[in-house]
Amino acid sequence: MRRPPAVRGPCGRWIPAAARRPSMTGPATFFFLNEEHTLQGPKDWNKPQWDKLWLYNLHYFDDLNAEGAEVRRDWHLALMRRWVAENPPGVGNGWEPYPTALRMVNWIKWALARDVRDGIGRNRIDEELLHSLAVQARWLVERLERHLLGNHLFANAKALVFAGLFFEGREADGWLDKGREILQREISEQVLPDGGHFERSPMYHAVVLEDLLDLINIQKMYGECLSRSRQWDCFLGKCVQAVQRMREWLAAMCHPDGEIVLFNDAAFGIAPLAKELNGYAERLGLGHISFEDKQLIHLKDTGYIRVRKGPFVAFLDVAPIGPDYLPGHAHADTLSFELSLDGRRFVVDSGVSCYGADHERLRQRSTAAHNTVTVDGKDSSEVWGGFRVARRAYPQNLEVEEIGEEVRIACSHDGYRRLPGKVTHRREWQFGEVGLKITDRIEGKFSKAVGRVHFHPDVRVAQTGVGCGEIRMDGGRRIAWRVDGGRSKLVSSTYHPEFGVSVANQCLEIRFEAQETVFQLRWQ
Repeated sequence: MRRPPAVRGPCGRWIPAAARRPSMTGPATFFFLNEEHTLQGPKDWNKPQWDKLWLYNLHYFDDLNAEGAEVRRDWHLALMRRWVAENPPGVGNGWEPYPTALRMVNWIKWALARDVRDGIGRNRIDEELLHSLAVQARWLVERLERHLLGNHLFANAKALVFAGLFFEGREADGWLDKGREILQREISEQVLPDGGHFERSPMYHAVVLEDLLDLINIQKMYGECLSRSRQWDCFLGKCVQAVQRMREWLAAMCHPDGEIVLFNDAAFGIAPLAKELNGYAERLGLGHISFEDKQLIHLKDTGYIRVRKGPFVAFLDVAPIGPDYLPGHAHADTLSFELSLDGRRFVVDSGVSCYGADHERLRQRSTAAHNTVTVDGKDSSEVWGGFRVARRAYPQNLEVEEIGEEVRIACSHDGYRRLPGKVTHRREWQFGEVGLKITDRIEGKFSKAVGRVHFHPDVRVAQTGVGCGEIRMDGGRRIAWRVDGGRSKLVSSTYHPEFGVSVANQCLEIRFEAQETVFQLRWQ
């Protein structure tokens, strides 16, 4: 049996990373995705009755570096040893490349962590675990997820860099060089010029931002070991530049409550909060970013727009659903939007509560689950399976104007051109000091078109007349709404801000009576 490479002596110290939520509630009990289970026997690591994503989380070992991890140190060490004993190489969920990569990084971060009180290394990783880490690295390097690309390949390459720096010698240097080579290319591909991640999911954007911060951290820790390599100096600089752009993008794509916009596959509680990531960056010496919350911020490369006017902040989706070759986390949400009023969420994306290939996953990705328009019962982009998209919508004819105190944004998409009537959906948002006006126009022949506006569960919506009504918010704010050109109807819906969470909310449906409808909100 091949021995693991020797452990490399660090030249610096590991800086405390962005803390995640604790997930271990007992020595063998775990709370992921709002479900709790206890690991009783070896077969439970791959228990078919438990959700696949839940099992993935079980194999990640995120709790090793979560809030208060030091008080669970004994649990963590016992769990790592148990994992080695009960998960033979190549068998089960835990040996798929993605959980392997995340687990490797978490084990190494745990081993490098120091006690904040005295700076002394607090976690000793024994020979058995070192051997398993090396086996995992050898397994991963032969199974990189080049077929999936995106954040999966990024995580694979990050794990190779971590293993290549944690160990030393020819084999470890091979992992290091392979990981750096992939990341050098993937950073340029995945981080767009405006700082957004190319999959257009704010959640995965935050995940990749944390990955880059971790990479900067470990490069600085082993800095003197790498100082002779010009390639590594360039790579560190590339990571830093990408991080700074990504921090600014994330600041623009957070609501006033500090949480992300829920466009595409996005949910709370998976990635660290923006404030946690910014704190981590500042501890790494990357400085404070000064976010100027201007009236209009257009993230041109990702295709999102932020508008701040009076008491509201709006986020508009005039973006392609994602890279053409990687639409797995995309939703059929072209020309959708979210809105906060008085610092609280008001109009919401329906969010994500599950992965998989079932009906609920398909419904949550559908156009009807978003704040936009369905035509003849079809989705704007043909989402199918769990992570597939066929014919997809492309935004067209974008117009962005600031006219005095008003902001006007108009855009169309061609997602319904595949229908017999060759339909084009065009939407115009007009933002003023005391209200918002949305005009939707359907060009081409159609039988049925329905616009939808999904409200946060705390918002109470009433219809007081034909095509009009009132919305009440906690704190006494009242907003009048009105619909012209269509029949309005309040229906029940569900909101999914986290995996495993479903909350009842209200949705206003607007059925077109002609080619154009107008929806207005007016607040005092």
